[in-house]
Amino acid sequence: MTDNNKKPSHTIAELGEFGLIDYLTKNLEHFQPNTVTGVGDDAAVIDIGDKYLLLTKDLLLEGIHFDMTYQPLRHLGYKAVAVNLSDICAMNGTPTHILVGIGISNRYTLEAVEEIYEGMRLACEKYKVDFVGGDTTSSVQGLVLSITAIGTVKKDKVTYRGPALPNELICVSGDLGGAYAGLLLLEREKAEFKVNPDMQPDLQGNEYVLERFLKPEPRQDIIRILQDIHVKPTAMIDISDGLASEIKHICKHSDLGCALYEEKIPIDQQTYDIARSFNIDPTTCALNGGEDYELLFTIRQNDYEKVKNIPEISIIGHMTEKSAGINLITKSGSLVEIKAQGWDHLKK
Repeated sequence: MTDNNKKPSHTIAELGEFGLIDYLTKNLEHFQPNTVTGVGDDAAVIDIGDKYLLLTKDLLLEGIHFDMTYQPLRHLGYKAVAVNLSDICAMNGTPTHILVGIGISNRYTLEAVEEIYEGMRLACEKYKVDFVGGDTTSSVQGLVLSITAIGTVKKDKVTYRGPALPNELICVSGDLGGAYAGLLLLEREKAEFKVNPDMQPDLQGNEYVLERFLKPEPRQDIIRILQDIHVKPTAMIDISDGLASEIKHICKHSDLGCALYEEKIPIDQQTYDIARSFNIDPTTCALNGGEDYELLFTIRQNDYEKVKNIPEISIIGHMTEKSAGINLITKSGSLVEIKAQGWDHLKK
């Protein structure tokens, strides 16, 4: 007999990462009165009196988030810390502590693990963050890294993914697409290595994009710049999954649309040249590449004069009414709907 009341089954791949998160957390309750914000932003927000405590976690799995064919271990340790600190920065906060969980298979030597921890130590030293604990266990499926980052922010400075308001300006730090360009090069050399293990990698002259992928930096400097010029973003997120995916998050949390101008999106010349050599539109790298860990944020119109001449910040568009949609204005003047096609490992 058929059970007509049985719920239809769905695969995780159908939902994707963010759909799965929404599905699993839709009925969560908060039992602690000091929980200000839980799931749904770059970090959880906890009231600790005169400040807010910020908490975030990222999980990195070998074969999913990194490839040991070309990932230096010290860079991996550094990156594992950096990408978590970026989430604290995205809340307009200052990272202070990390906890590290690591699962190690028996094919890793003690020296290899030391390299990973040295990378973590270097990141902590650079950003004045304390490594205060964690857990270590064995793994039968390669290397697993789990980092919890903790930070603080003044209550009147905390910034969420929204809401922004119509006509507010959309800004981004640094340049975009470089991490994806670096990944393209590394994957090309990996393919060549599989065919000829005696080959020497051809990576000369591409150090910038390689570092963008292998050793990203959280933009804590941008938080300081904005504080120095007395600008508080109205919405902010870090770019881990690509500009397209992240601007859609801001639009969702603000119940608005947006217009981004292709000619305003900052793309480094090296990124541009590498994308063209792979017959890829450089704008596609910026929109959908991911792992740049720059900050995407909105500001009020009257803050324009304060940010317009800051070289580390580009104004790339503005927020619109929801009915206008989420759009890219191309260099030719065409209006194109932005569709997020960034990294989603659950759909792979």
